[in-house]
Amino acid sequence: MAREDPIERVRNIGIMAHIDAGKTTTTERILFYTGKKHKIGAVDDGTAEMDWMVQERERGVTITAAATTCFWHEHVIHLIDTPGHVDFTVEVERSLRVLDGVIALFCAVGGVEPQSETVWRQADRYHIPRIAFVNKMDRIGANFPRAIQMMKDRLGANPLLIQLPIGAESQFSGVVDLVRMNALHWHDDDQGQTFEFTDIPPELREEAEAAREAMVETVVSEDDALLEKYLEGEQITETELLEGIRRGTIKNAFCPVLCGTALKNQGIQPLLDAVTDFLPSPLDIPPIEGIVPDTDSVEVRESKDDAPLAALAFKVASDPNVDKIIYCRIYSGTLKRGTVLYNVGKGTRERVTRILQMHANKREVCNEVYAGDIVALVGLKKTTTGDTLTDAEHPILLESMVFPEPVISVAIEPRSERDKDKLEATLQILMEEDPTFSVQIDSETGQRVISGMGEFHLEILMDRMIREFGVSARTSKLQVAYRETISQAAEAQGKYIRKTDEEGIYGDVILRLEPLPRNGGFQFVDESDETHIPRQYVPAVERGVKNAVANGVLTGFPMQDIKAVLIGGSYHETDSSEIAFEAAAVVAFENAVPKAGPVLLEPIMKIQVIAPAEHIGKVIGDLNSRRAQINETGTLGAAEMINAYVPLAQTFQYTTDLRSLTQGRGTFTMEFSHYDIAPANTRDAAMSKY
Repeated sequence: MAREDPIERVRNIGIMAHIDAGKTTTTERILFYTGKKHKIGAVDDGTAEMDWMVQERERGVTITAAATTCFWHEHVIHLIDTPGHVDFTVEVERSLRVLDGVIALFCAVGGVEPQSETVWRQADRYHIPRIAFVNKMDRIGANFPRAIQMMKDRLGANPLLIQLPIGAESQFSGVVDLVRMNALHWHDDDQGQTFEFTDIPPELREEAEAAREAMVETVVSEDDALLEKYLEGEQITETELLEGIRRGTIKNAFCPVLCGTALKNQGIQPLLDAVTDFLPSPLDIPPIEGIVPDTDSVEVRESKDDAPLAALAFKVASDPNVDKIIYCRIYSGTLKRGTVLYNVGKGTRERVTRILQMHANKREVCNEVYAGDIVALVGLKKTTTGDTLTDAEHPILLESMVFPEPVISVAIEPRSERDKDKLEATLQILMEEDPTFSVQIDSETGQRVISGMGEFHLEILMDRMIREFGVSARTSKLQVAYRETISQAAEAQGKYIRKTDEEGIYGDVILRLEPLPRNGGFQFVDESDETHIPRQYVPAVERGVKNAVANGVLTGFPMQDIKAVLIGGSYHETDSSEIAFEAAAVVAFENAVPKAGPVLLEPIMKIQVIAPAEHIGKVIGDLNSRRAQINETGTLGAAEMINAYVPLAQTFQYTTDLRSLTQGRGTFTMEFSHYDIAPANTRDAAMSKY
């Protein structure tokens, strides 16, 4: 069966932004105007279609990326609404990995906020074309020029204005279309479904003409054919301008900017037009590349239905009816229900029993899907996030995804013996769903320790355990995920020599440890002479050092930012073995670390606090008491904004404390920034605790 919609009319897009910028509200309007639903839902009253989880509706925030498909002007739009809360940044990361284009939403009041920067950098990493929508133009403090300037200053973006707002705050009444040079005004009586074109208001005519000239100059500067025509004084037609904007957007030369207010139903239809006009189809992006297994050769798969199948599993979701659902992007080929897929990384085969087209938590069964589609598969029990799925005859391994390490932990235990097995099974399911959630067993206490990206992350997971899985469990106080490193170079020898009646065991290793720059990870370098250690034992030495790095000498937390150099040792012709050298490497490492000035690293969070001006003094004083480093303050309308860095250990219960300081009017957002050396009192407290 052939596809119904040509691939050049397919758009795989996501909406990304800072928390509370209006992503879900905008998505609701997109679904309404495209006819996907017949009533607009609201985040505040828990009726938003894409916020389908109980936890999302109760808290009014998006927690999980929700996928849907809608249609606009004969185009198919596969849309993913991503979370804005930093604790769920994994949802943004894995969504961006499979998307072709993005709508970047900015609040007209807040402009470029901390999480806006984070998601923009994530999109930069994947080279994803973007269009920007400055939302909430009707809010008090809305400032369109300021938002544009912040895009330039904070993101290094090249915004291309294709619209200007008509008024702001309560006076916002529509937009000026700089491509067609007319004004758009929406009708309130039908929820913005209809609008009218009018002449540009006289007071905006001069500004609009200047903005259009700047837009045309930017577009033609990225297009040789248009530039030649422009320099010869010829008129650039509307079609040529739209095509030029599209080409420049796809190669990330600039980012078209629109504006409006989703809550008041203004600006969404032009945004949908921009999605279809400017963002790429699967044919407009470079073909996906992958490694052919057991070789070093790179193979390219083009977005064609008749090419060999290649798909990437980017999300796993548990389901009470079908075990689990695997969200996939089909990069090439055609997939039919009942097909046996080959999991290239795991070397396993699994049959697709059902193919689903998702709409939040609703689903529609498909028999066949094609290159460029984003779908959910049922029947793949061993597939996890980041796995490549192909047909067995044409395997190719696509680049997987890298996720941040958890920074906060709690110990968890079942309330009763009958909950023990259920807790184990539930934790396993949650780990499969969320790569930033992990579970370990504490070697000293035997307790299970769960780790995540923040307090809110663990709070949501605990709530899901109770409601979805019926698990009753107790948790301890929150714990910080510290790290350890060294502050100076040091050398040490490690010997592992044993004699038994039957055989001897002999390994001798000399290591030099050197500190790396922060976030340098771990490096192993072999500078030894083969006369001291035969080459076949070097990998065993590296394994031993990697095992030793997992447990620091101060608190037992993993070590990082270390370079281990193998500089010497000795071996025995009959008694040496890989096991002996692996053990000797551990001894050498443990002997060298105390000489290398071990230090404790604590996670530092980037925090932005917004509070009324009359309370800002108390807020700053409280932040200083938490060892915060304040690096920027500013004014946001009637409120004050503070950007700072603060140790994670000092942020527990900050939500409650900030409410108390500001009479419930202060808000904050926080994300992990980096690790830094902890002061002596923090180090001593951690050593006594762990």
